Amino acid sequence: MKDFKKILFPVDFSEVSQKIVPYVETMAEKFNAEVHVLFVARILDYFVSIYVPHSSINTFEEEILKGGRKSMEKFLSESFPAPQKVKGEVVLGDASEKILEYVKSNHIDLLIMGTHGRKGLDKVLFGSVADRVSKMCDAPVLLVNPFRTK
Repeated sequence: MKDFKKILFPVDFSEVSQKIVPYVETMAEKFNAEVHVLFVARILDYFVSIYVPHSSINTFEEEILKGGRKSMEKFLSESFPAPQKVKGEVVLGDASEKILEYVKSNHIDLLIMGTHGRKGLDKVLFGSVADRVSKMCDAPVLLVNPFRTK
């Protein structure tokens, strides 16, 4: 069997992310793996086309990153009380692209993510990150439906 030494767990800080934590913990324990928790905040470049000044967008993106880092600290402390092999990162960009880039650049052996995050119009406009990532990922992907877990 494949030895998974690095596991990537993309999160959106919703209740869905929390429901996936036990699966990540189980796999990390079983394989004595390092867990990488990644939050991708959407970039706001598309607002430039409606004449929002770059400086305003850059300032807002910095605030998003700052808030994302605070949320990451809280999520890690609540979800992984013994964080010796857990690290978190917050980046700006398209979620699918950044997750796939992270897998390659950090030599991730296994990706674990939920099948549901966005709902309604958001999902229609931006599509399913899990769907795109699972089709294009170089590493094995474990998709967990958070609404079918017991």
